[in-house]
Formats: sequence, C-alpha cells, structure tokens
Amino acid sequence: MKRLIVGITGASGVIYGIRMLEQLKTIDSVETHLIMSEYGKLNVEIETTHTPEYVESLADVVHKVDNQAASISSGSFKTDGMVIAPCSMKTLSGIAHSSAENLITRAACVVLKERRTLVLMPREAPLHLGHCKLLYEAAQLGAVIAPPMPAFYNHPQTIDDLINHTVGRVLDLFDIDIGTLKRWEGTEYCPEKPPEETNSRLSAAPLAQVGAK
Repeated sequence: MKRLIVGITGASGVIYGIRMLEQLKTIDSVETHLIMSEYGKLNVEIETTHTPEYVESLADVVHKVDNQAASISSGSFKTDGMVIAPCSMKTLSGIAHSSAENLITRAACVVLKERRTLVLMPREAPLHLGHCKLLYEAAQLGAVIAPPMPAFYNHPQTIDDLINHTVGRVLDLFDIDIGTLKRWEGTEYCPEKPPEETNSRLSAAPLAQVGAK
C-alpha cells in the first residue's frame, strides 16, 4: 500500500490536484491524504465546476490545513511522499525557508527531512528573480520541481489530454502508473542535409529571409 499526500494551494491550476485525486481513487493500492488551503478551496469554485466537498470526497483521508497535530505532520507516519498541485508562490516560499506555518508546509518539510519524494507543481507566469530563487532553493533542499508544462509529442486533442499527461508524468515519479500516459517510443531522425550545411546556410541568409515562405 502506497501513501501519497496531495496538497492543493491557492494558485491557478487546481484541476491538476483534482485530476490526480480522481485517478488515484481508482487504484486500491494507493491511500491519499488531502490538504487544501482556504484559497485552494476558493480556486476550486472559481476555476472548475466542482466544489471543495467533491474534492474532499476523492481522498481517503482529509486533513484540515491548520491541524499541526495531524498524522502527516510527523516523520514517524510513513508515506511515499507528497505532491503540491498547484503550488502557490507563498507555499513555495514557506517550504524553501522551512517555515511550517500550516499543515501543507509542515508536511512538505517532513517529507524533505525524511528523504522522501516531494513534487512541487508551481503555477505562476512570468517568474521574477525572487520566484526563480525560491525554486532553486527548494530544489537544493531536495524537492522535485515539476511545473505543469504541457507536452505535445503525444498529439493532445483536448485540454483533458494535456492535464492527464502532466498528472501521469508526476505520478511516474512515485512509480504509480495510471495507464493513461502515452509514452514516447522514439523515432528515426533522417535530415535531408547534414546539420553543418543547414546551419551555415541559415547563418549566411539575411535575417528577413530566415523562416520566410
């Protein structure tokens, strides 16, 4: 039995956390522990047709964000790690500075100190230097930074395809295969001209002609 903590915070992109819970609910061998911040709950209502109550119904265990005495606040409670989807910049800052002001940041700090897998899905754009610095510091502590950037090699046809692929890639980090991920199988690369010839031709062309039809 795997145990996975899912945190949903007040950044755009709560659908990633929701979809993750929906897919994990179909797997009996995974026990999910959910924590939602107040702004995470608000974003559920702003960005989706779901309610916070629906999201909570998807988890095996629901923890209140201000309950610092919850099971997942202790390293002696064994888990396989934690995903924060999406991860707000405030939450990222709390993790990077080991500030356990609520159960989400406390649980994340526990996962890091116990050398378990912590995956952060930050959703902010554009990023200023302070954001980049926090991402760097969190990575130095051991967090896996997995921004929800869509892939297109799988030829997505819908927004759901984009969401499902991203969620599947994150769950891969915990060796959880939900069976919906279209994996890259490789392809043959046969350029018509050697790369050096192509590069020299482009570099010699006038700027206005490069890429022109």
